[in-house]
Amino acid sequence: MAFSRLWSDTLPRSVSKKFVAMLCTLFTLLYFMHCLTDRCSTASAPQRACGQAAQDWRAPRSKTLLQKWIATGFADDAPLFGGESDPWSHLSSSSPIPAVWSGGAGKLSPLSDGTKKLPQAIIIGVKKGGTRALLEFLRVHPDIRAVGAEPHFFDRHYDKGLDWYRELVPRTLEGQITMEKTPSYFVTREAPSRIYAMSRDTKLIVVVRDPVTRAVSDYTQTLSKKPDIPTFESLTFRNRSAGLIDTSWSAVQIGIYAKHLDNWLRFFPLRQMLFVSGERLISDPAGELARVQDFLGLKRIVTDKHFYFNQTKGFPCLKKAEGSSKPHCLGKTKGRTHPDIQPQVLQRLRQFYRPFNMKFYQMTGHNFGWDE
Repeated sequence: MAFSRLWSDTLPRSVSKKFVAMLCTLFTLLYFMHCLTDRCSTASAPQRACGQAAQDWRAPRSKTLLQKWIATGFADDAPLFGGESDPWSHLSSSSPIPAVWSGGAGKLSPLSDGTKKLPQAIIIGVKKGGTRALLEFLRVHPDIRAVGAEPHFFDRHYDKGLDWYRELVPRTLEGQITMEKTPSYFVTREAPSRIYAMSRDTKLIVVVRDPVTRAVSDYTQTLSKKPDIPTFESLTFRNRSAGLIDTSWSAVQIGIYAKHLDNWLRFFPLRQMLFVSGERLISDPAGELARVQDFLGLKRIVTDKHFYFNQTKGFPCLKKAEGSSKPHCLGKTKGRTHPDIQPQVLQRLRQFYRPFNMKFYQMTGHNFGWDE
């Protein structure tokens, strides 16, 4: 009574009514927001039905909008390829997106709601074949989450265990695929059995390139780090006068694809492996990406509209990279100028690789055209 008397004496009746109306409106808005965040499960049945109807309306619209944003390049994490002025070096592959579609939950959820799953698909090779470009192109897809740096788990860190490996991968939600790429797996003898022990259903992707061009690119990378290494010619031959190729040199040995593939086929059927042409990844990136998306069982979201060809670098670039609306190209470490190699040396290498290439074509059922 004292409070009512004080209230009526202090405020005019019209002001009191407005104040009460504002309080009612505020409580109504708070309750509505409470329901939108799915915390009204204790409400009465009619109220929950109303909240569910609102949720059902939001679900498809939210998913459609999010997929549209990501598919056009406004996605989550990842260093892409550090363009010519390297404007993307600040991007991190571990940076979570603010929200992603949670599928059956019917709402947008923080990435922390996902779980860390062992990779269902791995890019296992080959070094200097185009693996980085392929992974970064794939990361535009909203249903792919990938480790940024090469984990090297199945060749260097296997003794650390699967729990250590799992901690390296980003969180994923239902319907998303976890991926990683470590090109040295393809030439590591123990890698096939180790990946098989993790999951016999793992899908394997191999990016291959003309082994002669690949060897020169491999040497060029090493030369940029160690300028005092011997010449390409001296490393290529065990006996120059006899024309004997030194197959112990890794730059040469990696390109004997048929030998390495034979080791993988002891554990995985060919249907679980996809061979991507490194040359076509440059000349027709959308075409190769279509094959990869089909292989992974994903909708073809990454298409030709995502690419343009940079004449200066000689590589395709993304029109809109992950996390930005700006174009983005391969970094400075990609597309280095190769040193001049004597034509006779390259010709001898082609002769050496030809029977191995033919065997590889036969094993994969695909002619990559390196000997034409």
